[in-house]
Amino acid sequence: MQVLETYKPFEIQEIELSEWKQRPVKNNFFELVLIKEGEGTQCINYNEYNYSKGSIFLLPPLKCHSFTIEKPTQFVFLKFTDSFFKNAKRNTIDRNEWFKEAAYILSNYNQLPGDIIKNDVDRSHLGNLISIILQESRNYGEESVNLITSLMTSILEILIRNIKKSNYFDFAKKNTEDKISKMLVYINENINKPELLKVENLADVFMMSTTYVSEYFKKQVNMSLREYIIKAKLKLVEIRLLNSNYTLTEIADELGFTDVSHLSKTFKKYVGTTIREFKNKGEYMLLKRSACTV
Repeated sequence: MQVLETYKPFEIQEIELSEWKQRPVKNNFFELVLIKEGEGTQCINYNEYNYSKGSIFLLPPLKCHSFTIEKPTQFVFLKFTDSFFKNAKRNTIDRNEWFKEAAYILSNYNQLPGDIIKNDVDRSHLGNLISIILQESRNYGEESVNLITSLMTSILEILIRNIKKSNYFDFAKKNTEDKISKMLVYINENINKPELLKVENLADVFMMSTTYVSEYFKKQVNMSLREYIIKAKLKLVEIRLLNSNYTLTEIADELGFTDVSHLSKTFKKYVGTTIREFKNKGEYMLLKRSACTV
């Protein structure tokens, strides 16, 4: 086993296993997994997916994931932790935008098993980026910090690009239309811009009548447009509460709540607990899938 720690906000582990052992799970962001060698099956939320050399997965911040190893497997685990955002000095990049991109991934990919990368070129890019990060982490020093930060940012960009191209949204229907997938991407990309999420604008963007937008959305997603938008915002609220130093006022302003009181009441209604109780418990609620329990 080889455990490599780079600049504190990033944790890297390179390990070969012939039998899976449950690993500690924290409410950090997500964790990227690269299969360097080996074969087996990945399981998330009791759904399985075969893996082989070159497979790339995202692990959710949940305990219900594992790997059944059929051939000894070399794993590289690259964890996106929260300390990077909480202690940002903003000396090289806009860490606020970096945080938003990371939050976009965590709140939108559907936490089902399967290779997240659908493009061979992007798979090659990620493999090369991770290889460089591993090399830099072995030569730990201040001179590596900025480079590793830039590489991690590039990885995020590739992940976001692939998520936007795939049906990585958690909604009920499996055989969905391309239009609803694009609509969900649009909503989540503009979740902090209320004027763009109005029915009138959605109707204009997706060439539908204003009277049909809400009906169409509910038919495809099995959830009203209003409820979906609120829950999408609250998933981001959960991430900000557990993984950043944003104040409640800043969170409310950014995500379009009237004020802190409005945010608190909405949070309690949909999450089922107060913000204080949520932070004290330190576990995601809306971000967890109900399929995580049997």
